[in-house]
Amino acid sequence: MATRRITDEPAYILHSHAFSESSLILEVFSRHHGRVALLAKGAKKPTSGFRPVLLSLMPLRLAWGVSPAAEVQTLRAAEWMGGHVMPTGEALLSGLYLNELLLRLLARDDPQPRLFDLYAGAVQLLAASAHGEVLEPALRAFELLLLRALGLLPRLDEETDTGVPLAAHRSCVLVADAGLRPALAGERGALEGERWQQLEQSFGEPQALLAMLRACAPVAAELKPQLRALLQYHCGSPLLRTRQLLMDLQSL
Repeated sequence: MATRRITDEPAYILHSHAFSESSLILEVFSRHHGRVALLAKGAKKPTSGFRPVLLSLMPLRLAWGVSPAAEVQTLRAAEWMGGHVMPTGEALLSGLYLNELLLRLLARDDPQPRLFDLYAGAVQLLAASAHGEVLEPALRAFELLLLRALGLLPRLDEETDTGVPLAAHRSCVLVADAGLRPALAGERGALEGERWQQLEQSFGEPQALLAMLRACAPVAAELKPQLRALLQYHCGSPLLRTRQLLMDLQSL
């Protein structure tokens, strides 16, 4: 069967590893084709035009051939789209964490254009916030949006087991294997029902990432352990490598 060609496809590189002395295998998140694996021939050579372009967390336009019989397709062209600089410092590690989440949770060849746009927006936020108050809410916002996009997050305005709407002032927690339930006395991370309701409402906003960012800002610390436990539950073993790296750095 003849090979067709994908051109001018918005994409980000999630991960790359050596295929030979001169080539790379790229795990790519593309807007219209989802997660795909691409062979970048000669990309490690000093003279390769791919070498300065194939960077994680940078918006790219890619072209590749599609052979139905091949699991890994061949990259034909790549160019930087511009728009923001490479995240640095804590923002860089945060971006790599988002990449690992996508690698662990996204199936191959499953288009997710809305999730792609949310990811692009999150990377732009990280690039503009090398450190500071925006990083944690941005991560929590993307985690929530990712989980909902993949059907892994229950509604946040009702108790999961009963479907009973949350009372505004009743504290609840999000549990990996049980969803949203009333909190026990003194339970860590408990939020009042009205906070969970605000988070749920943010999913339906036209600018969902910014709306979720605002909703997460005052409760990011409480959400962090609950969302990390839920994400690890769905990612399975081993522990997310970027999370382990951050824990190791914090222990130095």
